[in-house]
Amino acid sequence: MAWVLIVIAGLFEIAMAYSLKLSNGFSSLLPSVGVVVFGVLSFGLLSLALKNLEVGTAYAVWTGIGAVGTAAVGIALLGEDASALKIISIVLILAGVIGLNLAGGH
Repeated sequence: MAWVLIVIAGLFEIAMAYSLKLSNGFSSLLPSVGVVVFGVLSFGLLSLALKNLEVGTAYAVWTGIGAVGTAAVGIALLGEDASALKIISIVLILAGVIGLNLAGGH
């Protein structure tokens, strides 16, 4: 169950970052509220998951989901560059997260 919480927390992290972009420096109300709500949900679920998981592995997975997902959202929804270097870097982040997960942290 803790890993499910980490995945959901990572998805909220992506939503928070996307809302942050849409908030236009916190000048748009609804996306600004989204930043706070999604941030609280993300950190709250992460903290619950940490009751049963190693902090290093759980945090790496959480940030990996956030980083990879946010990069994908930027490419898919915001028209950001999808260069070969960016894609390779995303794959390397995934490889690092998988490696940490395999190294330990049930």
